[in-house]
Amino acid sequence: MNTLIAFLVTLGVLIVVHEWGHYRVARACGVKVLRFSIGFGKTIWTRRIGETEWAVSLLPLGGYVRMLDEREGPVAPHELGRAFNRKSLRQRAAIVAAGPVANLVLAVLLYAASSWIGTQEPRAVLGTPPSGSVAAQAGLQAGDWARRWSLEGSGEWQEVDSLIDLRWQATRAALDGHDLRLELTRADGGGRHERLLPLAALEAGEADAALARRIGIGAAYAEPVIGELVAAGPAERAGLRPGDRVLRVDAQEIVDAAALRALIRESGSRGEPAPQQWWIEREGRRLELTVQPARVEERGQAIGRIEAVVGARPQTNLVRLDLVDGLLRGVERTWDMATMSLTMFGRMITGDASLKNLSGPLTIADYAGQSAELGLAYYLGFLAVVSVSLGVLNLLPLPMLDGGHLLYYLIEGAIGRPIPEVWIARLQRGGLMVILLMMSLALYNDVARYLGLH
Repeated sequence: MNTLIAFLVTLGVLIVVHEWGHYRVARACGVKVLRFSIGFGKTIWTRRIGETEWAVSLLPLGGYVRMLDEREGPVAPHELGRAFNRKSLRQRAAIVAAGPVANLVLAVLLYAASSWIGTQEPRAVLGTPPSGSVAAQAGLQAGDWARRWSLEGSGEWQEVDSLIDLRWQATRAALDGHDLRLELTRADGGGRHERLLPLAALEAGEADAALARRIGIGAAYAEPVIGELVAAGPAERAGLRPGDRVLRVDAQEIVDAAALRALIRESGSRGEPAPQQWWIEREGRRLELTVQPARVEERGQAIGRIEAVVGARPQTNLVRLDLVDGLLRGVERTWDMATMSLTMFGRMITGDASLKNLSGPLTIADYAGQSAELGLAYYLGFLAVVSVSLGVLNLLPLPMLDGGHLLYYLIEGAIGRPIPEVWIARLQRGGLMVILLMMSLALYNDVARYLGLH
């Protein structure tokens, strides 16, 4: 139920803001607005305020603002000056662009509000990087604390707010084809040193889980301590207890929880897991136990599991910004997300990125529920991401979208006359087919993710 409520609030806020942008600029340009509708299909609520009918319809996946327009019906002679089609090219373009722009402005404010409230985020103290990853090859080790970052060659250093911030900067650098230089210390603050991550060599095409693994900045550093156990699971049968600190597994020293989890998972990847010899520390005593991981399937992949929480809770900091810095962060994140979204769309069109990156309403609903459970600041950040995506999507030059209408106006300005209605009708039909195809693919991707096929 919480997921459904969070999803409906997400749709409601973003649709209202988008259509409000069209509405306010239309009114400012002297256009008569006949109807402001949230949703499509059967009307479930309506009220007339002044000359505009306000409505809520059954299907909440969108909305529209209906304006006075000679192309949609007769217009009284005394109201011709208030018809949309009678307005100048610049005014029509401003009205159409106002919806996506409203979503982008909303994203700035949402990101800023999230920064003002503050979020508890893990310190940028690194866990063991995956073998073969860029981070591992660059010499990053468990317990390294990333303090500052800089794009190679820029000479400008920026503070690292958290591990989430570090992952974001590394992903952005990889997608933009830049190397990233890190300034690190040990977890106790000493031993300052630098490492270069040659991310440009990855030639990254899309921001997905595979890219994150190739970069290698994964989980935060956590002590290799056993937490809650599942009754009668492999960990409990082996004699493990909550609070046990793992020192070594077979011949490998355990430096953090990430390394321990990797050993457990890998034990099931090559058939039935072999028994492991664990050396642990319990209440000041060193003990040796034999642990037999179970082999299970996870999203089509065989892994080992001991049915216990592995790793202590990472250290976190409250990341909170003041008024000005929060607004600047909002502008920066909105710009970054918008450019990244446009880049991903372009790469999907050219085949350089997988169409699996398209997400639909099921994924949005899932993330809406998860972020709402984490707290208001996290939910506002999620809303900002979706608002950016909605704004960018609507600016794409596809018929049926705002960007398609802006393209018509660009052509009209270039040739000095409007595009013939017959051509617009044909383009609209083609655009509708493209949008339906995108929606179908996004829904298929959602279902495939839930079924573990992606």
